[in-house]
Amino acid sequence: MPKASSTKTAIKFTRSTTSKFKFGAHVSASGGISKSVTNAFNIGCNSFAMFLKSPRKWSAPPFTTEEINKFRQNCIELKYDPLTDILPHGQYMINLANPDKEKAEKSFESFLDELRRCEELGIGHYNFHPGSSLSSGDHEKQLKQLANYINIAHEKTSFVKTVIENMAGTGNLVGSDLNDIRKVIELVKNKDRVGVCIDTCHTFAAGYDIGTEQSFYNFMNEFDQIIGQEYLMGIHLNDSKAPLGGNRDLHEKIGQGYIGLEVFKAVAHCDLLCGIPIILETPQEKDEGYGEEIKLLEWLEEIGDKPEEGMEEENEKDNKLLQDKIVYLQKLGENSRKKQMELFEKKKNGKDNKAKKKRSNNDDDIITKLAKKVKR
Repeated sequence: MPKASSTKTAIKFTRSTTSKFKFGAHVSASGGISKSVTNAFNIGCNSFAMFLKSPRKWSAPPFTTEEINKFRQNCIELKYDPLTDILPHGQYMINLANPDKEKAEKSFESFLDELRRCEELGIGHYNFHPGSSLSSGDHEKQLKQLANYINIAHEKTSFVKTVIENMAGTGNLVGSDLNDIRKVIELVKNKDRVGVCIDTCHTFAAGYDIGTEQSFYNFMNEFDQIIGQEYLMGIHLNDSKAPLGGNRDLHEKIGQGYIGLEVFKAVAHCDLLCGIPIILETPQEKDEGYGEEIKLLEWLEEIGDKPEEGMEEENEKDNKLLQDKIVYLQKLGENSRKKQMELFEKKKNGKDNKAKKKRSNNDDDIITKLAKKVKR
């Protein structure tokens, strides 16, 4: 696997010019939005994401003209196309499906502000969490509300595409079921300005099995049938600390979680994903960790079953290296996976016991009623 070079000031990762894929990461914009471009370049990103303002504060000062110009200039110098290579992440607090009208309006104000910030920077796509209908709302009604807010936002902006992310939870959370996203897109008037970002951790945690190469491709086919491949605008590439169907948004480093490295090799060979941002959001202490993972993904792209005659020995060697890497990474994440499995089973057993108790109480009620009827 290729090694990163180093300098006196920081580890540097050379940006690939041969990869078919736009592997990248979510980087910091601390110190100014223009810094996100250089931060991405320094770890070898071919695409990147960042927050446009604090993800946990409603308001933020506007971008200065100087900072906007610096961002645009950095993109030109470092050869990033803001229309296709950058996928900013929306604020976590935004919930356009909130049944509380006042809170939904507050979310919309922030949503619209972020779309306008994208257009100031020349960015073509904006990714956001679709929110929740909460326990007080009617889910179908709130999906219509979400779509209506997207339509209004499109009317008030010019070109940025709103990209809906699938989610990890169940019940009131919008987007853990692909059909939620399909229904919203059906209600969006300008189909050219809406898309979807698939988060691999969210997908797995929501109960869609992508734990093998074949099941990953099965999911991609299901996505195409339900939503349509033409709407896929980005990937958030994360392993999962939580087991299949755990409904917990717990990102893990590539190869260390329950999804495993085999699937990320499939991603690195999936032609359907060429040309769109593939963004790492794994739990890294430093950006250099993303640089290492990008190089890992590019290595996975290079290895595989080479069909040419006489390549059998090289294929065998590649497969041995891959299996060794799988074992090594799974060992690193072993304790974390074990802990989350214990929590998952404890929660599941609690639900089962609660259901059994409810059924038992219902049985008792029936027996009591029958006994009274016999006495009469």
